[in-house]
Amino acid sequence: MMRHQVPGSIRNATCILLLILVCNKADAQRFLSSSNAKPIVGLENPIYEEAFFKQLIIHKGFQIVFNTTTLIPEWAAYELTKEEAEGESPRGRHFTVDPEVNGPQGDNDDYRNSGWDRGHMVPAGDMKADEQMMRESFYFSNICPQNRNLNGGDWRTLEELCRQYAIQYGRVYVVCGPIIGNNIYGRLGAHQIVIPDAFFKVILTIRDGKYEGIGFIMNNEAGHRKLNAYVKTIDEVEEVTGLDFFHLLPDKIENEIEAKYNLATWGIRPVDNN
Repeated sequence: MMRHQVPGSIRNATCILLLILVCNKADAQRFLSSSNAKPIVGLENPIYEEAFFKQLIIHKGFQIVFNTTTLIPEWAAYELTKEEAEGESPRGRHFTVDPEVNGPQGDNDDYRNSGWDRGHMVPAGDMKADEQMMRESFYFSNICPQNRNLNGGDWRTLEELCRQYAIQYGRVYVVCGPIIGNNIYGRLGAHQIVIPDAFFKVILTIRDGKYEGIGFIMNNEAGHRKLNAYVKTIDEVEEVTGLDFFHLLPDKIENEIEAKYNLATWGIRPVDNN
């Protein structure tokens, strides 16, 4: 668990009301301990440090903080329900600039013949509930330069598993994004888009009346590994990214779920030591 400055923009009036409620952690403890774990509006949104070059953008199906210096998102967050995971809106076909971005952003020319994929952070496959959600997932504010093999391989496998989790458990809360690290790959195109070293994803769900979470970090490189090779605690992902995930939970619950994971919840086999 980490603590940073609370963002100035909140998703909607319901989120504001909830924030007022959980600002008092003692009240929040009573709120959640009185019954089994329950869905919380805005739970997916991490805390982040505000800056003039970071812009919080709220789309219909997800929220992002877009960085107008790196020209990639700091993070993208969304709640995915069973109904949304089973949506039938056709996949989008066109990547476009985000009209909500105040400042520069990448475009198709940056990626053309570059060898890098236009990698979704929020997957199009999770935005099938309606046409608007699908269209907004193709905005360049939601895109990072991503290794082609990773984009179509292990990263895609993890995306598909998130949909399976949403169908199995009814909903999941997902936060994902790039890790710039040492910027070993440099920048891309005329707009000089930063190419990340790696990507992270953290997932939270409710199973048998309790919150359970898990994290993943994948290097931005080709290759195929079993999913257990990428698994991290949420605390470990917070340490790398500097973000504070699922902060609306009472501290006791947040500390517990972020310090460990249960592979059986996520259908992941333990690491084979043989």
